[in-house]
This record gives sequence, structure tokens and C-alpha cells, in this order.
Amino acid sequence: MVALEAGWRIGRVRHERDPSAATAGTGAVDGAIFGLMGLLLAFTFSGAASRFETRRSLIVEESNTIGTAYLRLDLLPAERQSKLKEDFRQYVDARLAIYRALPNIELAKEKLRQSAEIQSRIWSRAVAATKELNNPAVTSLVLSNINDMIDITLTRTMAIQTHPPAVIFVFLVVMVLASALLAGYNMSATKVRNWTYRITFAALMALALFLIFDLEFSRIGLIRVDSFDQTLVDVRNTMK
Repeated sequence: MVALEAGWRIGRVRHERDPSAATAGTGAVDGAIFGLMGLLLAFTFSGAASRFETRRSLIVEESNTIGTAYLRLDLLPAERQSKLKEDFRQYVDARLAIYRALPNIELAKEKLRQSAEIQSRIWSRAVAATKELNNPAVTSLVLSNINDMIDITLTRTMAIQTHPPAVIFVFLVVMVLASALLAGYNMSATKVRNWTYRITFAALMALALFLIFDLEFSRIGLIRVDSFDQTLVDVRNTMK
């Protein structure tokens, strides 16, 4: 709204000084800037939506991987299963605690460290159990799935941390403000402020920016992936 008002006032001064030259040659510049703004909005929105979907799918993938790894523990010697299953329960609790801690980054890092320690314990006990069983087929089934469970931890961590460079967001905001300035300038042909157009333009641009940032940072906004954590909770509930 401030940029629209500033553009309108600049335009009024130009119209009062020289009405014929106030808008001469501005069409090409307006088209280029508004076109660039639209392209940038589309680019950032598409990227944010894509990363949002990736993060949701990774939650489901991790849940499936952990659930399968837990079931395959039944292939191990009975005396080895109880401790490993308890480790799995603690591991899922630690994984859930990481994302519940956000946006507290330090607490989330501490929970991540705890889950990594449990991962190491699970792997060591699983390797010892498969050696005792001495069955290559069972070893492959159990250890390969636990390895996948460990690998996806890094994948999910990197997915949360993956964002466009900050300069892109800064440039996007600058482009929106510049477009508002030009829109205000173009509305300065009349002495009366057109509040309907001003409010509509400002509201839609602000909403577009809000949606982009909300999709991009899906653990701290209104559009969240938290509901998909329920799949991991469901897996935890099956671990009796």
C-alpha cells in the first residue's frame, strides 16, 4: 500500500508538470517488469509446492521403511528381538520429537543427535543378531531395510533444509514492491485514489508472497506437513 501511494504521488507530480509526457514510453517498461514479476512468482511458487510435496512423500516413505524393518525383526533369534524392538520404539519416538521441536532448531538438533545414537545401537545389535543366525537371506532382508531406514534420515533432513538462495526471496519482494510502485504511478492519471484497485492489488500480492513462504517453510506456517506425521505415529502404535 505504501508503494502504491508513493507511485501515485510521483505520478501526480509528473502529470501536473507535463501531462503528455507523464506516461510516454512507460508501456514497454511496465510490460517487462510485470512480466518478470509474474515469471518469478510462478517459478518460486512452483518450486515451493514441489518441495512441499517431496517432504510429505518422504514422511510416508520413512514410515513404510521403519514399519517394514520392524516386522523383519521377527526373522531374528527370539532372544535378540526384545531389545531391538525396544530400540525401534525409542527411535520412532525420537524421530517424532525432532519435528515436534521445530521451529526450535537447537532442540531439534539435540533430538536428531539422540536418534542417531539409537540408529547406531540398532545397527550394532542387528549385525550381531544376523551373525549369530548365520543365514545370508535373513541378513540381507533385515540389514538392507535397516540401512534404508538410516539413509532416509539424511534425505529428510536435507529436504527440510533445502530452500532457494535468500537472494531470490529478496528479489521477489523487491519486484512486488516495484510493481506496486508502477501500478500506483499508472493510476495517477486521476486525482481520486481508486481504493478498490489498490486494496485488491496489495491483498493479492501479499497473499501470493504469503503462500510461497508458507509452502517453503512447511513446519512453521499455516500450510504444514505435520498432519502427515500421523503415518509415523500409526507405525509407532503398531510396535507393541
